[in-house]
Amino acid sequence: MSEDLDMETIGHFIQGQVQNSGTRYQTVFNPSTGAAHKQVALADHDTVDQAIAAATAAFPAWRDTPVIKRVRIMFKFKQLLEEHADKICELIGQEHGKISHDAMGELQRGIENVEYACAATEFLKGEFSKNVGPHIDSWSEFQPLGVVAGITPFNFPVMVPLWMFPMALVCGNCFILKPSERDPSSTLYIAQLLQQAGLPDGVFALVNGDKEAVDYLLHDPRIQAISFVGSTPIAEYIYQTATAAGKRCQALGGAKNHAIIMPDADLDNVVSSLLGAAFGSSGERCMALSVAVAVGDEIADQVIEKLQAEMQKLRYGAYHDADNDFGPVITQAHKDKVLGYIDSAEQQGAKIVVDGRQAQVAGFEAGFFVGPTLIDAVTAEMHSYRAEIFGPVLQIIRVDSMQDAMQLIDAHEYGNGTCIYTRDGEAARYFSTHIQVGMVGINIPLPVPVAYHSFGGWKRSLFGDLSAYGPDGARFYTRRKTITQRWPSANLRESKQFSMPTLN
Repeated sequence: MSEDLDMETIGHFIQGQVQNSGTRYQTVFNPSTGAAHKQVALADHDTVDQAIAAATAAFPAWRDTPVIKRVRIMFKFKQLLEEHADKICELIGQEHGKISHDAMGELQRGIENVEYACAATEFLKGEFSKNVGPHIDSWSEFQPLGVVAGITPFNFPVMVPLWMFPMALVCGNCFILKPSERDPSSTLYIAQLLQQAGLPDGVFALVNGDKEAVDYLLHDPRIQAISFVGSTPIAEYIYQTATAAGKRCQALGGAKNHAIIMPDADLDNVVSSLLGAAFGSSGERCMALSVAVAVGDEIADQVIEKLQAEMQKLRYGAYHDADNDFGPVITQAHKDKVLGYIDSAEQQGAKIVVDGRQAQVAGFEAGFFVGPTLIDAVTAEMHSYRAEIFGPVLQIIRVDSMQDAMQLIDAHEYGNGTCIYTRDGEAARYFSTHIQVGMVGINIPLPVPVAYHSFGGWKRSLFGDLSAYGPDGARFYTRRKTITQRWPSANLRESKQFSMPTLN
């Protein structure tokens, strides 16, 4: 679409300045009202090239900046994120629809990654060994890659970028961020805070855009690495294209997270945690628990009865009301997609126990709302089970044993997160050891690793060898160089050697 001069435009952030360059624009909606909210400029080739050129020019000086000075900028950035938390959460709510408490939780998890990045003076020290051979010392260093890029999704417009660029920057790289064009304001705002923290111009850039901008980043030889979070088909495309171009890549894809409910589980705890894990943030989380696998009909009936009663108490509505449990989904098109999955489950023989398809919020009738939905009698062949719905929908599958439940989970193409509810330590230990999933919870519905561990699934939930943030993040954004040295002297000369040196 062309530019609407009557609407506020969200621009790019290049060389420390906001720019509205480009010939294409996309509408940004307020999901709570359904109204066109702002417009975002979509980067063309010249805009992306300008950002990469500025980063390339800034890299030598930034690479040679002492790590402690880079860390001090991150400390200041953390302080600014905390000082401006209300503003950041307001922007998230306006364009994503998250309720304020949920947005604050997103921001806090992002800040924790900034805190971990502030430990760079420790994790970039490398290793040293003296006298590995006669008068020979050896050590390793972790050096930056150069200019790297991140492509982030709409569902966490602040947290996921904070998974990436703080670590990349403290490791000495320059960073190009391509955030989601659906809710870009909060991401642009934290980019401006990063500049206020003292980051030199050119070291960080933000370019808004769509596939056109992404493809420029993927093919430009100046970009050394790409980090991506989003759907599996796009993650696979990103990974294949980036690696074919010789780039390092980590691409996190989709999920279908299961919770096994054992007969000995604390059902009140199960129901309480399922409500938040399935319906929080309208289910628009890659770690959302979207499938409850009940071991036995009796436990399934009890869980459904309790869920029905508690789901009637859930409140959904506009983002600014902190008493709401969750808000709208991101767009009308996404709402239609979620409703289509519910329809298909019903058409394929599932039972809609609690139906959220006719959700209405007084005063916000045009908002993109889907009510909490509970579906029973789901089978592994159903379209709604195979797909990642990414909405406030919880499906129930009934099995006869824990082994049947584990086989069901292992057979799914995604392996992002899973959990088991049980009081049996032996069952929990067996489950956590043998399940083919990357992140496992035991009586924990959302087993998202803390910032000083790393986040990543298995199977088609992650493409690449390293997970996101934490120790893996530091390794992704650096490469090891090992140096071995000896200083000859008058009394120590190396003789000719034609066999493999052994350092003896």
